[in-house]
Amino acid sequence: MTAQRSIRTARELVDAGLVAPTDEEAVFRVASRYAVSISPAIADLIDRQDQDDPIARQFVPNAAELTLTPEERADPIGDGSHSPVTGIVHRYPDRVLLKAVHVCPVYCRFCFRREMVGPQGLGTLTPAELDAAIAYIAHHSEIWEVILTGGDPLVLSPRRLGEIMERLGAIEHLKIVRFHTRVPVVEPERVDAALIAALKASGKATYVALHANHPRELTPEARAASARLIDAGIVMVSQSVLLKGVNDDANVLAELMRAFVETRIKPYYLHHPDLAPGTGHFRLSIEEGQKLVAALRGRVSGLCQPTYILDIPGGHGKAVISASTIAAEGGGCYTITDFRGNEHAYPPGG
Repeated sequence: MTAQRSIRTARELVDAGLVAPTDEEAVFRVASRYAVSISPAIADLIDRQDQDDPIARQFVPNAAELTLTPEERADPIGDGSHSPVTGIVHRYPDRVLLKAVHVCPVYCRFCFRREMVGPQGLGTLTPAELDAAIAYIAHHSEIWEVILTGGDPLVLSPRRLGEIMERLGAIEHLKIVRFHTRVPVVEPERVDAALIAALKASGKATYVALHANHPRELTPEARAASARLIDAGIVMVSQSVLLKGVNDDANVLAELMRAFVETRIKPYYLHHPDLAPGTGHFRLSIEEGQKLVAALRGRVSGLCQPTYILDIPGGHGKAVISASTIAAEGGGCYTITDFRGNEHAYPPGG
């Protein structure tokens, strides 16, 4: 049976058969601290007969979220330390984040901005704050790319998105506008002609980075929504998070990356999970992640290879953390490991 509206409370989770009555008290405590929303498209994807369903694990609150560890941080990637004005994060010289809204159509249980998003989060920029944010972009000629994130920018109406894009379109030195979103997966019906038109600005290239973590998320409806964007000339890339119990399996990762490529979405980033509060049950070790990424080599096409990255805690930016396949030896020689794990010598000066 298709859900009619989003699920937003612990009581609704129980009524929908997503939480056992015995777990309701703990889930209520989680929901009182962190935002909850499961869209109809996602609710319909969840297998209620599977206690380890990877879709449910991403979106249904769990008592494990109440367990905090010393290394976790409210702002794990240091947005705040690189925010010169409200709504802007300027970590790299040639690009900025524009966080126009801190609301999402769904709330991921592993979200690295979980302390900032949702009804009790930072909300939507006021007109004055948006003016100041766009003025900052206009006054910094080194900014080549703006990345709209948050929150999910595609929850904004086409009218508001169009107004933002019109203002960004007037900034000569800005060339690229990128949107980070889950909407084509979690609310594919939202991707209509009006929204697509709103994402374009004259003289700017528009990119959409789609967040999905399991191949089942790429439903026919999600693929059709993505096709509408791509057919309109918008380039799509992917971003995924490596999550224990969701995609920490080489076969699942391979299927996910193939699904992106089949949908004409280029695999881009595979994130190591961040140190967000209450997310320890999703984290695996870097060594485990490196082995999984290495297992993709030779298993899937080069088109399907994402870049495995870690956001360095404290706001120091991203680092590629894929396992090294080449090691220096004596005399200028190298040892190279192929996708089967076999080692080969490579000569000096080769």
